[in-house]
Amino acid sequence: MGHVVVANFISIDGVIQSPLSATEDPEGGFRHGGWVSEGSDDTVDAFMRDVTLGAAGMLLGRRTYDILRDAWADADESEPAVAAMNRMPKHVVSSSSRNLGWQGSRLLEGDLADAVRDLRERTDGTLVVLGSGTLVSSLAEHDLVDEYRLLVFPVVLGGGKRMFGGRSALARFELVGSDTSPRGVMIVTYARAR
Repeated sequence: MGHVVVANFISIDGVIQSPLSATEDPEGGFRHGGWVSEGSDDTVDAFMRDVTLGAAGMLLGRRTYDILRDAWADADESEPAVAAMNRMPKHVVSSSSRNLGWQGSRLLEGDLADAVRDLRERTDGTLVVLGSGTLVSSLAEHDLVDEYRLLVFPVVLGGGKRMFGGRSALARFELVGSDTSPRGVMIVTYARAR
């Protein structure tokens, strides 16, 4: 059986909106897009590469799917993580589109909780969720997240979309891994408490 892993960039104050570029998601007048992009960080890059290479598939909200598709669908596949992303199944939650256009993509239809439970049953390995704030909030509401792998950046943004929408089910997790990058990014992994 598969398990759902949320891997997200997050600010100290819980914002996940538009971490990589100013134009990624300016919805709501968000002015701080690109807050992760201030110089490279080998520790962060290695962590994200491992998350991608270790995944059996991706579970994505539509906006994040579009951003990733535009960035990686036609990218040079000499980088193993890019090649893996292009080959792996991509399961997309969307109420607005049926035309996905990235190899290995399929729309996840029907009731979200039932569809994700079914997908977990049919998957052998990790279903990684990147970004996808609305989807992450819904998964948390239905207690469908098995693990959080968070990269907490030393920045306070003051506003923007947060990972949890206030409707999350009570779920207990335990710290199973942590690291700190040279730039001060805390990399923490929380797995469902046993």
